This record gives sequence, C-alpha cells and structure tokens, in this order.
Amino acid sequence: MPSSTFERDIQVGSPADRCWAVLTDVERVAGWVTIADEVREHEYLAKYTVVLADQFGPFSVYADIDVDVTDVEEHRFIRFTGKGKDRKGGSSIRVEATMALEEQPSGTTIAVSGKYSVLGTIATMGSSTVRQKADGILDEFFTAASEELAAA
Repeated sequence: MPSSTFERDIQVGSPADRCWAVLTDVERVAGWVTIADEVREHEYLAKYTVVLADQFGPFSVYADIDVDVTDVEEHRFIRFTGKGKDRKGGSSIRVEATMALEEQPSGTTIAVSGKYSVLGTIATMGSSTVRQKADGILDEFFTAASEELAAA
C-alpha cells in the first residue's frame, strides 16, 4: 500500500485574509491542479466532492473523492479528509491534510502537511511512482499559489 506523509510551506506577499479567501475558493484552487475535475461545494468550509481524473502509467484513473472539513479556524487553518474510489479499477484513495496560514511582516506563510494512502490497481505502480504523482500535485498547487498570492 503506497502511503506517505508530506509537508511543504511557502512565503507569499499577500496578507493572510486574502490568502484565506483565495485558498478556500475550491473551484479556483482546483483549477491549479491538473487532475482535479468536477469540483462541487456542498457546504462552505464543511463538505465538498471532487473527481480526480488522470492517466497513471498504463491505468486511467477517474476517482470520486468526498472531502470533509474536520477542523477549521477561519483565516488561520483548515484540516480535512478526502476519501474515495476509482470508478474503473476500484482503487481507493485517502488523504488527510492541514493547511495553516501565519501572518508575517512581509506577507503570509502557507504551510500544508498531511498523509495519503492508495490501495488497489494504482498501488501496483509502486510507492515511488505514487509519491512522484503526489509530489507533482503539490508542485502544481504551490506554484500556482505562489504566483496568485505573490503580491498584496
């Protein structure tokens, strides 16, 4: 079962309240990540769904993910879980993550940490391949966040 933890942070020039407004706009943020598709907000800061669609080696992945916010302190941090299954191959995906914002004199530090696990067909690709895919998703997120939130 490929699973791993992740932790990254960046410093941006925007104040924490602007960062929060942008980073909790799920449709906007989903547009930063190429595998995110069909994003729906069911209840703001509480419940979302997203379809993850991608080619993963020889496998096509189309996974329905339910995202539940488990803890939130507005403008400071949000903690959530995402879990779901691939429609075609039965692989399951689970993510637990926290995003924290810390106001700095020159902007905001955005820190994201968590863990994920993958079971089923996708897992047969091996943990290093799954980790590379996860790292690529984080790269997309942080690159877009850096660009969008660079200046106040």
